[in-house]
Amino acid sequence: MEVTQEITRERLIEMQNTDIADIDPKELVDISMVKINTDLPIKERVKDYIRQIKNPYCYKNHGLIVKVSFSGKGRLEDCLKMALFPEAEEQNRTFVRR
Repeated sequence: MEVTQEITRERLIEMQNTDIADIDPKELVDISMVKINTDLPIKERVKDYIRQIKNPYCYKNHGLIVKVSFSGKGRLEDCLKMALFPEAEEQNRTFVRR
């Protein structure tokens, strides 16, 4: 599967700032139609996910419009990795004893 060029930070900010009132629901991708290719490395999976969903901040979930926002404590790529592959993130965490 060919993955398109990397999305710029500016484009992500533009997508993040999309006003849900200005969106044509017909143009949104339903996340139930997105297929995750687990054969790809995680970075490529995230790029492929964004290619398919078109706007990771605004999409449909079984017909319901979803607008996603983040608290700013992590990068979008990291948040997507945790959401799409929680088992991989769990293995990467280091627990510190006090």
